[in-house]
Amino acid sequence: MCEITSEEGMYKDVNNQNVVPYGPNRKGWQEQIPTLAKKGDKYFVSPPQADPNDIYGGLKVELLDSTDLQLLPRALTEAERKRALLRVETHEELYAETYLGQQNQSVFLDVDFQTHLSRYMNTLLNNIGDPFISGSLGKNTKFAECAVLDYYASLWNARWPSDPKDPDSHWGYVLSMGSTEGNLYSLLQGRDYLKGRPLHEGGQKVPDRELGGETAGADHTIDNPNAFRPIAFFSEDRHYSILKALRAMEIPAYGDVGAAEYPGQCPITEDGHWPLNVPSLGPDGAHPVGCGVVDIDKLETLVEFFAARGHPILLVLTVGTTFKGAHDPVDDIGKRLMPIFRRHGLAQRRVWADPAHPAHWDWRTGFWIHVDGALGAAYLPFLEMAYHAGETAQRGPVFDFRLPYIHSLVMSGHKWPGTPWPTGIYMTKRKYLIKPPEDPDYIGAPDTTFAGSRNGLSPLLLWWYAAVMSYDAQVERILHCQRIAEYAERRLRELSDVLQFDLWVQRSPLSLSILFRKPNDAITSTYSLSTQYVPSPDRRGEWRNYAHIYCMGSVDEQLIDRFVEELSEPEAFPEMAAEEMELKHTPGSERSRHGNDRCGRTEDSVCARQRGGDKAVNNLL
Repeated sequence: MCEITSEEGMYKDVNNQNVVPYGPNRKGWQEQIPTLAKKGDKYFVSPPQADPNDIYGGLKVELLDSTDLQLLPRALTEAERKRALLRVETHEELYAETYLGQQNQSVFLDVDFQTHLSRYMNTLLNNIGDPFISGSLGKNTKFAECAVLDYYASLWNARWPSDPKDPDSHWGYVLSMGSTEGNLYSLLQGRDYLKGRPLHEGGQKVPDRELGGETAGADHTIDNPNAFRPIAFFSEDRHYSILKALRAMEIPAYGDVGAAEYPGQCPITEDGHWPLNVPSLGPDGAHPVGCGVVDIDKLETLVEFFAARGHPILLVLTVGTTFKGAHDPVDDIGKRLMPIFRRHGLAQRRVWADPAHPAHWDWRTGFWIHVDGALGAAYLPFLEMAYHAGETAQRGPVFDFRLPYIHSLVMSGHKWPGTPWPTGIYMTKRKYLIKPPEDPDYIGAPDTTFAGSRNGLSPLLLWWYAAVMSYDAQVERILHCQRIAEYAERRLRELSDVLQFDLWVQRSPLSLSILFRKPNDAITSTYSLSTQYVPSPDRRGEWRNYAHIYCMGSVDEQLIDRFVEELSEPEAFPEMAAEEMELKHTPGSERSRHGNDRCGRTEDSVCARQRGGDKAVNNLL
């Protein structure tokens, strides 16, 4: 083992036992340390305590020997670098062929990013600070970012361009992370807006007529101790980042406040206990584990309970839930909640952001509604265009800035339209933007975004996609995805009938996700399937283990057929395999005569992929 000497703060190899093989050549780690990084038997850098290959068992690397990627104090040789990159390329290409279980494009069939944008991989692009002010860092792409923001502002029916003189015009920025960053920022902005903190560009002196300006006037914030204590509401089908964001921002959920201050008084449970999430709609004939849409009746009841006690309401809705792909009916929810807000003085209220200056007040809503449109927000506008053109019989909910009660929304660019790495867009209105804690002079622009330095290449990716893909092309793309989703649902239901085995198939309206019984681990890994335990609809206290596929733009009927063929194997579903074992010795059983002919082929296919990957790398080398 190695220990730090107290005298010099250096690592010393005790008894020369630290001989962990490391790197492509598998030599002992300490043998590869250059003279400048050691002094006698002591090192200026920490050594490995074990071989990382033995520790990182949770990584999915069955097709990749990660030893080739281990980095040494010396530069890897050209041959070592070539072999390592070929390992990565083979791994990624093999999974791209069967990428079916995630909300992302595996390959980009509509646009060619590499040919046109790869030149920017060798230069700095940093969009630090407010996207509408260039700032002191000239190496940015804010000019492209503004074009992208205007493009999506139009799709989302916001006022554009973004004009500081127009408080109702849009404000937003291109995210360096995906929608998780946008959710974090929206909840931070919503919290501070509802807490009465100063706005970035001053506030409204006249009530908003769209929100019922004629009902404003009463100062409900004066004596109510809850007036600036916002409470968050979110459904059980929300994205996991929502709860993470609430914890990071120390925003209490309604269940937390209810359990602490109103124990036993929950109006939607029989025993009065407070659940963490607002329940989603329960099972129905077409959706045995629920469609994934929030239960509006229960949401309305909960909001009424806390609004009546003066709490500002911070609500997260979703268009394109993570697992079921469901769309909350945003318009209907707003129509149900606005009377509650008006009744309890939350539709609009007068807020003094600076008590020391009585003239510094503004009109604000006592609620904030954020739409997490990580997947749906970028394609629902084109589905609506198709609906109005008579090319499809269904459309999604209205969720955007046509609704006066929407404060912010977010989308993930790597989900739709599709980019090589995570990105997205956060958008709100200028009148809702909170004043940042400080404006550092050295960046030359207000620090109005969640991130500091921001990736300047992502705006170019989104710009290039919109520059290449017309509205007509994007309408056809979403219609293709809808057709493939319908095809996949039909094939899985047919398979369930053929197998005489309930695969629990379900699809929410307009969803690109199809749920079904989780197959074996080999198939789950091969097709990158996401899985989730869901309460059983017919057996209280039991759970079903579901998987899903997502029919994104790179998925076609051939991939669905290949997937269904693998699912038809007897060993594809462990529960079905157990039934096969019970029946295989039954005299006259059809399964006993034919059931074992294909046994083991799924596992064999994984082994073949492993051998194929090794062979491909060796051939290329």
